Amino acid sequence: MIELAELTKRYGSKVAVDHLSFQVRPGVVTGFLGPNGAGKSTTMRMLLDLDNPSSGTVLIDGKHYRELAEPLKYIGALLDAKAMHGGRTAYNNLLCLAQSNRIPASRVAEVLDTVGLTAVAKKKTKGFSLGMGQRLGIASALLGDPEILMFDEPVNGLDPEGIHWIRNLMKQLAAEGRTIFVSSHLMSEMALTADHLIVIGQGRLLADTSMADFIRENSRSFVRLRSPQWERLLDVLDQAGIPFLQTGGGAIEIDNGKIETLGELAARNQLVLHELSAQQASLEEAFMQMTAGSVEYHAHGATTSGAPPVAPGWSARPTPSWGEPAQDKEV
Repeated sequence: MIELAELTKRYGSKVAVDHLSFQVRPGVVTGFLGPNGAGKSTTMRMLLDLDNPSSGTVLIDGKHYRELAEPLKYIGALLDAKAMHGGRTAYNNLLCLAQSNRIPASRVAEVLDTVGLTAVAKKKTKGFSLGMGQRLGIASALLGDPEILMFDEPVNGLDPEGIHWIRNLMKQLAAEGRTIFVSSHLMSEMALTADHLIVIGQGRLLADTSMADFIRENSRSFVRLRSPQWERLLDVLDQAGIPFLQTGGGAIEIDNGKIETLGELAARNQLVLHELSAQQASLEEAFMQMTAGSVEYHAHGATTSGAPPVAPGWSARPTPSWGEPAQDKEV
């Protein structure tokens, strides 16, 4: 397990990490998210004693990293896939790491096979593509068969097959009871991989929650209905006291609606429905909503205004509750 307690890092007057406290538990893939400049890389570097905290503590299975006699057997990390000696072969890069931590040489061949680099084991890494370097970095993290694994942007440079492979590898390792901590800017990939999320902004903790709860709490959920019996549908919803919004394309949106309740209501009133679907924002949209006030670097497009951008799928109107009268209906 990884434990952070009031972890803080200052560079002069700049506070990169600000009293950060959380735990990364075994058995699940924990995603580490935040805008550029949020302090993710600095936090990961402090985990490995590559940077010293200004205050606070970070522990690996109850110990500081510097207290681990053979650290690769406790925690494996991929922070920079280019951090390899270009003049050495893939095999010899890993062999040096293995010898420094008293790991048997036989383990080198095992991890090279795991990441699919056996065929290029005797080739110098200076000729490796970004994807090959990424696989070699993952092999180095796996070398000591550690219980804790930490990956920063693990899918960089990987082709679709490689992305699918590393996603399943992380899930498999978590299923074995290991602690998996992964940082990525690819929200679509994180949504498919992570079970739990740690989200930071400007060095501070913004969220420590499950993937499902994060999306639900930071996005608008609604049910969309379409029917050829348009006027009857409006009347039925009015009579039931259910507030709704009319949108383009002849659709109706009901915030926080229950699809089962609406389906049963339509059936009782013999309404034909062409669509009855639950809608929820993606992880990307929920993330943008959560971190809107913590983004350090803003790009400006051709359609900027004084108001902050609204994530796709969000309504600028107040969200009605089921107990409110139907005056929010637009006709």
